[in-house]
Order: sequence, then structure tokens, then C-alpha cells
Amino acid sequence: MAAEILAALRTLMASHSPPLNALIVPSEDYHQSEYVSDRDKRREFVSGFTGSAGLALITKTEARLWTDGRYFLQAEQQLSDDWQLMRMGEDPPVDAWMSDNLPEEAAIGVDPWCVSVDTARKWERAFEKKQQKLVQTSSNLVDKVWKNRPPPEINPVMVHPLEFAGRSVAEKLKDLREKLANEKTRGLIITALDEVAWLYNIRGSDVSYCPVVHAFAIVTSYSAFFYVDKRKVSSKVSSSMQENGIEVREYAEVSSDVALLASNQLDKDTGLRSGQNGICENDKCEAEENSNDLTWVDPASCCYALFSKLDAKKVLLQPSPLALAKALKNPVELDGLKNAHIRDGAAVVQYLVWLDKQMQEIYGASGYFLEGQGAGKKRSDTVKLTEVTVSDKLEGFRASKEHFRGLSFPTISSVGPNAAVIHYVPEAETCAELDPNSIYLFDSGAQYLDGTTDITRTVHFGKPSAHEKTCYTSVLKGHIDLGNARFPNGTNGPALDILARIPLWKYGLDYRHGTGHGVGSYLYVHEGPHLISFRQQARNVPLQVSMTVTDEPGYYEDGSFGIRLENVLVIKEADTEFNFGDKGYMSFEHITWAPYQIKLIDISLLTPVEIEWLNTYHSKCREILAPYMDKNELDWLKKATEPVSA
Repeated sequence: MAAEILAALRTLMASHSPPLNALIVPSEDYHQSEYVSDRDKRREFVSGFTGSAGLALITKTEARLWTDGRYFLQAEQQLSDDWQLMRMGEDPPVDAWMSDNLPEEAAIGVDPWCVSVDTARKWERAFEKKQQKLVQTSSNLVDKVWKNRPPPEINPVMVHPLEFAGRSVAEKLKDLREKLANEKTRGLIITALDEVAWLYNIRGSDVSYCPVVHAFAIVTSYSAFFYVDKRKVSSKVSSSMQENGIEVREYAEVSSDVALLASNQLDKDTGLRSGQNGICENDKCEAEENSNDLTWVDPASCCYALFSKLDAKKVLLQPSPLALAKALKNPVELDGLKNAHIRDGAAVVQYLVWLDKQMQEIYGASGYFLEGQGAGKKRSDTVKLTEVTVSDKLEGFRASKEHFRGLSFPTISSVGPNAAVIHYVPEAETCAELDPNSIYLFDSGAQYLDGTTDITRTVHFGKPSAHEKTCYTSVLKGHIDLGNARFPNGTNGPALDILARIPLWKYGLDYRHGTGHGVGSYLYVHEGPHLISFRQQARNVPLQVSMTVTDEPGYYEDGSFGIRLENVLVIKEADTEFNFGDKGYMSFEHITWAPYQIKLIDISLLTPVEIEWLNTYHSKCREILAPYMDKNELDWLKKATEPVSA
């Protein structure tokens, strides 16, 4: 199959005008999304690799796939012999490889809707050395060979109520227009799906696990537009848009409207002159528009196709002002997130109680609390637990909770060697059966109307080895040490990332992923613009009060086991004795509630401060989750959170 797809693409590349020496197939959709709908999984279709991050390059004789450290093992397993894996951080990056290995004046094709301004310009700079050219294809070549491409789904747009959003559309538009005026810009082109959803207080179901709508938006000083398949728009949504001065237009019209915006014709063309405080006087509008002649574009999220319709000299290439505004949670969103995480924690504990009982009854395991070798022989020949059946059960516990709207990403339910595959997602046909003598890691989360959750716990139902305990305890120490950090205003991600790694580094161990990402408010489970990471982009945005961020160090031993612990934290002001430099200091508040398995901890490796933190956290787990537990579950939780001592 892979060979046939590559042959068909190479035929199209040869017949293209100009003929293409190479074709780039990114992972992203028209909105540069991390998670895309099934019909936008073009890179997955051509390569067979299902991870969320990666880029495929097809030349006349080769096919290469670049992906990052989270996916090395997965890509090795999924790529056919027709493909060569390129490991980001170890092998040359794609732009350098193309520049060095493709011939002079080579034509390299890409669908300009599926690549960001930043990325396209970076490639073009690399191509200058050998006069190579980035060719914007007029249609997507992958779509032409994808015979059974899923059709577009017509899912309704939903209004996200103020009781969950916390701020009205009018307030958000007012703030945005102030930022436009400050930057002397005429308008902002909004392409990121979560930014459109957040700004207009809407949600949808166009992308699995992500409550977003396939839509663009343009906001100018005096008008606002929503570009969407109108079949998705109910009268209720239409009324909400109208009340806020937002014109609903067809999805494809964004292209021509961007051109109108560039020539200062968009407002004139539509006849919209509604200012922030009523109707704008024509002369005043003209004067302001003439002085504010820049168009604001986020180079990381805006596609090259739309950027190409603008006069590059009159574009403000700067991160979207909505990314940070969305990341700074308002009080209603923070309350919602905390409540969602309590219900979610209850579901996780109920799952662990159930799983503990099943492992003992079906496999003769010693269980969550006792250390002992599993019986090794199943007590039941008819019943078995697999990575998929148990993750389905976890989803069932979550589904019983108030405001549940689905999972926030595919559950990583992994036993033994599979847990070493960082973003492993089990398939019913090929997944492993649970094993009482192996580590089990589950990384999961849910979408609730009042918040998005993301939690990872690692457990063992038999007798963990001393090495496994040392590794688990090192991960836990890093998790605690990062969560306990106090840091001055202005601190960014890389400054804190090291805290989670130091206990692992002591043993010469590490992990190939970042340590923390933002989490949305009933939006994306991975939300920027901030990160706690060693990666360069984490330097751009300082951490700020009221942001959410995960704390998730790990360790993965290929072919053996994987460990990760993850909580969601909220950044808050820190109460420090002093205030050096009058900077103000910040700290973290945990909002995730589920126990850590005492059996996997080597208590002798914990400091008194870490032991005190663990006991305090477990005490809060008991107190916060007790109202959601029945007697059996509460008894289990009390045992799981008993205080430990050195």
C-alpha cells in the first residue's frame, strides 16, 4: 500500500508544473493544528505513522519522515521499508537536509494551506544556498491519490455559556481592539481553531478530542467576521454572532476577504461600520484606517496561503494577542478547572479501585498495596484485561461525571514495554494483555464543560524491582521539586525544566519530552503559548499568574517499562519573606487529585520536605475526593493515602 501511494504521488510530482523534485507533506491542517480531523491526516495516510507530530518528505527516489523523541519507537514500529526515519535532534533538520541533498534549482512542493508562515520562510532561507524554490501547489497532491478520504463532517457550532466562559464576547473584542490600536494595526487574521472558539465563545466537535470548529476569523477596528460552513450554524448561534456585531461568512470566503483586508476594502465591501461604541463617523474611520495600515498575522499559526495574499511590507508578524489572553484564565475558568479536576480525580480513583480488584481476581496479583509476585496463571480462562478494555472502563467512570463531553486525547494505556513508547495508543487488535508483574502507565484526560483535564499515573500490581522503584522515585522527586518551586516574575520554561530532571540526572537518566504544557478551559489539552521545556520555543513566553501548566517528568526504558507522573498546576502569586528587586514571586498550586503508589516509592530516597509534601498531598486527596466515593472506594483511598515516614 505504502509503495503504491508513493508511486502515485511521484507520478503527480513529475506531471506538475513545474515538475517537483520533492513534495513536503506536513502533519498540520489549514489552521496549523496539532490534532487534526481524520480527513486532514494526510501525513498519516502517506506514511502509515499515526503520531501527532511529524513531517513527511517524498523525493523521486526516497521517502523520509521526521519526528521528535516522543515518537521514535512508535515510528520505527509503524514505518514500512519504503520509509526512512529521521530523528529530530539527532539527524539533520528537514530544511538542512533538503538544502544539502536536493539538486540546485530543485522545485520543492507544498500545499501552502498546510504550512505556517514561519516554517515556509525558514525553508525558503535554507533554499537560497542552491537557488532551490518552494513551490505552492494549487491543490493538495495527497488528496488526489487518497481514494477513500473521509468526507467533511457537518457538526453543529455550540454557544459556550457565560457561566463557563467567564467573559463575554463583547469584552474580549474590546480588549482585542485595544491591542490592535496599540500596535497600529487595521485587523487581525485569526487562524488557530482554539483562538476562534475562545474569542467568540463557541465550541464544536469537528476534531476528535478537541471541542473546536473548523473556522477562521478576522477582527478589524470596526468589524468582525466568522468563516465557517454555514450548515453548522443554528439560529441560536447566528443570533449570538449578530448581537456581537460578527458577520457569519462561508469558510472559503476567508481567502478573498484577506485580500480585501490587505487593500483596506473589507469594511467598505461589507458596509459594516459598527465601532466599539455604536456607529463610527466616516471621516474618523478613514483617518484611523489610513494611519493603521498594518495587518496582524501570527507567523506560527497563519498558513502561507493567506499570508501570500498580503503585502509583506504591511504585515505585523507577531504572536497572536489571543494566545496569551486565552492562557491567562479568568476566575470563572479557574474555578471550573478546579471543579473539573476534582470530578476527574474521583473517576481515576474509582478506576484504580476497580482495576486493583480485577487484577487480583483475574490474575492472582498481589494488588495495589502488597508486594508479591503475581500468580502468573490466570484464575479465569474466559476473562482477560487488555490495555483497551481497561481504558474503556476508565472512560466509563469519567462519563458518569457532571459536564462530561468526551476525552481530551486518546488514552495512553500501556503495560510493560509498551509504556516505554511515550505516546503509545493501544489498538484493540494488537494491544497487550495486562500483566501483574509489569508496570502499567495510563495518561488520560477528559473534556468537561467547565474544564479540560490531563493526568498520568504509573502503577504496579505485583512486585516492582529495585531498579523500577529507584526510577519511579526519581520521577516523583522531580515532579515534587518542580511543583514546589518559587520563582520571580519573568521566569520562562527552560529555567524550571531542569528542576524535574535533576533527580534523574543523578543516575544518568533523562526523558525526551518537555515537562509541562498549558491546558485549556474546555479547549485544547495542549495549550500555548507557554511551556516548561528544554526546547527553544519555551524561551519566548514568561510564566504568569493564572496560567495552567502540567508537571510531567518521566523515564522510559526501551523494551522494558515506562514511568510518568503528571498533574495540572495553576500559577499563583507566592507569599515570600522577601521580594528581591521588587519583581514579585510566583509558585504553583496542584489541582489534580489522585494518589501516587506508595509501593513504587523508595522512601529512603525522599528528603524530609518531599515526604511532608507527599503526606500533605495525600491528605488533601482523601478530603477532596471523599464526597464522591462509596464506602469501599473510600476505604481503598484511605489506605492508598496513609502517611509515610523515613
